[in-house]
Amino acid sequence: MKIRLIITLNIFLLSGCAGHSMPSLQLQEATIDQLHSLIFSGQFSCTDIVAAYTRRIEAYDKTSGINAITQLNPNALAAAAKIDASIALGEVQGELFCAPIVVKDNFDTFDMETTGGSIALKGSIPPDDAFMVSKLREAGAVIIAKTNMAEWAFSPRESVSSSYGRTANAYDINYVPAGSSGGTASSVAANLAVAGMGSDTGNSIRGPSSHLALFGIRSTIGLTSRDGVIPLVFDRDIAGPMARTVEDGVRLFNVVAGYDPADTLTLPNKREQDYRTFLRSDGLRGKRIGVLRSLVDHEDADDEIMQLFLSALEELKLAGAIIIDPVAIREFSELSEKIPFCARFRYDVGRYFESLDNPPLLDVNDVLSTNEYAEETKGSLEFFSQFPLDVSPDDWDEECDTWPNNALRNQLLENAIAAMDADNIDAFVFPTWSNPPARIDYADEEYKGDNNQLLAPDAGLPAVTVPMGFWQDRLPAGLQFVGRPYAEGILIELAYAYEQATMHRRPPPGFAELN
Repeated sequence: MKIRLIITLNIFLLSGCAGHSMPSLQLQEATIDQLHSLIFSGQFSCTDIVAAYTRRIEAYDKTSGINAITQLNPNALAAAAKIDASIALGEVQGELFCAPIVVKDNFDTFDMETTGGSIALKGSIPPDDAFMVSKLREAGAVIIAKTNMAEWAFSPRESVSSSYGRTANAYDINYVPAGSSGGTASSVAANLAVAGMGSDTGNSIRGPSSHLALFGIRSTIGLTSRDGVIPLVFDRDIAGPMARTVEDGVRLFNVVAGYDPADTLTLPNKREQDYRTFLRSDGLRGKRIGVLRSLVDHEDADDEIMQLFLSALEELKLAGAIIIDPVAIREFSELSEKIPFCARFRYDVGRYFESLDNPPLLDVNDVLSTNEYAEETKGSLEFFSQFPLDVSPDDWDEECDTWPNNALRNQLLENAIAAMDADNIDAFVFPTWSNPPARIDYADEEYKGDNNQLLAPDAGLPAVTVPMGFWQDRLPAGLQFVGRPYAEGILIELAYAYEQATMHRRPPPGFAELN
């Protein structure tokens, strides 16, 4: 959908001259719709908005200690000025026009380096944009900056790169933002951009979104393209939005979802015509939601997180949902243990290197000899190093057939759908993490409660997370819904209706409006 602006720009207001001061530009928790309204009203230009977000990044990212931003886009203000000129001519604008977006440092951007968190790729500028970045720009978004991540996207625990260092949780820098999309999570939570993009192999959109009071969506494998995103595990990787509101996340998702012939796993004719039509405040009414107790009743689950989850179930009921408790997936634990994590990273990232015009390396194993890695990454690099560079996982001796031709993963998918059919449920529900964020100096020792690694990535199912409250009234916790294949619309209904009924999100302290 396009938006035509019929605005007579008030140059007097925009210039703020002749003794008249401009109204203050308020960006704290601003939404895309609110930014558009500021432009519609003639109060501010796109250039004003992009410059204001840039100032927030410069004022807060390093001084606060979150270290979420890796690089500012040197072309962002020029892109904003181009939008302003187009608006002045009354031209049609894309649905994300002048939305300042940050993208994780594993998304290719033709105008900024893409390091994947590795110092070995410092200075590597891809020949073109990732599919999703291209779609965002086509819709008028301004890519304002890149964000830090766990090196090579290895870690769900924390976000530490050899290229840019450690990212902290914007709600309290003594805690982790989870991984690997911690930079996107903390920067969006701190209002350094209106929304952002992350990637999720087993946790990395949903986990950081949960730890930073954001909405995050992991789509069905096959619905969205990963072309131009540095891979970790090709047939588990998903890229997608992370936002402070469900509506803004869905606005981005509506632009980036869809078939891409450059991604061999995507399928045509699977997306909804317009995902924004599922933003219904009564979307929980009559929905049947099953409590997946195998991802709730952990022995080491935090008591307060469990109380937040129980309260969330009551909130779902009050909003009209029918709670089925418990539900179970046949052989869930057994299949989850049997399904291998196919260690295809060396093979997959090798194919990515081949897509670059001047790749800094062709085999990721080279970084082991050059010591170009963070200490936190060494063990994973050594593990992946023993697997082939040039032999497809489909031809390995172990069971590593590429999805959707993996028998064990297909069995889990079949069992999950059967469980939903048996109770006629629309989605499973459970805490995104059953424990609060770990202390930043104990990211490994205190890593527990991650509920993201099993069902959704193993079975290729869609999932969303939405804020459900705060642990000790200070660190965020998330509620997760997992649905049927290509049922993103229903998950959006659930998340939006729950968000509107509860409004649990609040911004982190320490990132006030700038004068």
